[in-house]
Amino acid sequence: MNRDSNVYTILYASVMVILVAVVLAFTSQSLRSRQKENEDNDKRQQILRSIHVQVTAGEAKATYDGLIKEAFLVNRLGERIEGDAFAADASKAAAHDAYPVFVARVDGRVKYIMALYGAGLWGPIWGYFSVDDDRNTVYGADFSHASETPGLGAEIVTAAFSRQFVGKKIFVNGEFKSIAVVKPGKSAAGQDYVDGISGGTITSQGVNKMLYDSLNGYLKLLTSQNQ
Repeated sequence: MNRDSNVYTILYASVMVILVAVVLAFTSQSLRSRQKENEDNDKRQQILRSIHVQVTAGEAKATYDGLIKEAFLVNRLGERIEGDAFAADASKAAAHDAYPVFVARVDGRVKYIMALYGAGLWGPIWGYFSVDDDRNTVYGADFSHASETPGLGAEIVTAAFSRQFVGKKIFVNGEFKSIAVVKPGKSAAGQDYVDGISGGTITSQGVNKMLYDSLNGYLKLLTSQNQ
């Protein structure tokens, strides 16, 4: 075949495109299991941070398996339903009426861990929230984001922000109040509150709404004594 012809050029380009596509597809597929493992370990680390346990990715699975005694889904009625709590997508919890619950035992005491999901300024925000066995007192929290502004809204990932929630109450006199996230120096009447991020007002408002909306799905679980 004449290498200077248009037909040769088109055939050569087509073969190269196909070869590159095959190589990329093979590489992606071969790396997928490792990517999934990394994603799972990142989720385990987030869950563990909500109960004040910091581990490396390599330690995440063993530590998670040792501390998390149960993982299940509940609906808004507080009833356990079928499904994989770890694999559940928190962004679809309300739509599917399926809320992930992780039960940990820390220093001999039970902690209930719940998944949070909401919207920040530039994209989704999420986290995990743990309460003591009274199902009211916050034991710990961990927050993450997709694209909040560095130095501003992105500060929700810091320990300085999340540790403010420790010891706060979700219920006041038996009534669900959530925990308010307010501008620094402000307060919230009739409920516990924490300071939001300075300069990150919209992200702080997003965390405030995320807490209220997400915890609403767990109210029956939190008020039931039969779980």
